[in-house]
Amino acid sequence: MVHGREHLRRIPESTIRRLPAYLRALENLKCLRTTSVGLGEATGYSSEQVRKDLAYFGAFGTRGVGYDVRDLGQQIRHILGLDQGVRAVLVGAGHLGTALVRYTQVSSGDVEFVAMLDNDPQVIGTTIGGIVVQDVRQMVSVVKEQTIRLAVLTVPARAAEEVAQDLAKAGIGAILNFAPVPILTDQHPPGSVLVQSIDLTLELQALAYFVSEHDVFSPA
Repeated sequence: MVHGREHLRRIPESTIRRLPAYLRALENLKCLRTTSVGLGEATGYSSEQVRKDLAYFGAFGTRGVGYDVRDLGQQIRHILGLDQGVRAVLVGAGHLGTALVRYTQVSSGDVEFVAMLDNDPQVIGTTIGGIVVQDVRQMVSVVKEQTIRLAVLTVPARAAEEVAQDLAKAGIGAILNFAPVPILTDQHPPGSVLVQSIDLTLELQALAYFVSEHDVFSPA
């Protein structure tokens, strides 16, 4: 669930979440032009949904002709801010954090991790994916000096809120939170930092329903 930034609320969160799927499809297409039908088939969404989502940001296609694949891809990249390069910091250089950094380095150049922070003396000073892990106590200076606006949080639950507060004070604009607790729920001003939380345990428990063998409860 994403919350924050009042001026973005006129655009549905679901629309923002679909834009990267459209971008990926466009980048994989081997043709010069496509239509809302083609883009819908490539992403699993309806052509009506594609047109509605894109309409929030302007008029991109030509009726009866469709979309220029390269141009629409560039437009979506601009909307998402990917054409400017997104610099990120990872806080919590454990197994999950390390895997995320390494995966991002080989899968996408859109978001670049430029710093990693941790509080473990045995981890501080080590190099992961070409990045030297620094002491979390240097967070404010690291974020400001490297002009970082995006943070990924993979710290234990007990430390998540304190770290998130420090990130907010350092000027972070958005946090992807993997800690299994809500963070920054009482921001001042509200919504000053965009927060997206992913609880892997809850996701797995929900998926367990679909693979377990049981009778579905039906109220009388």
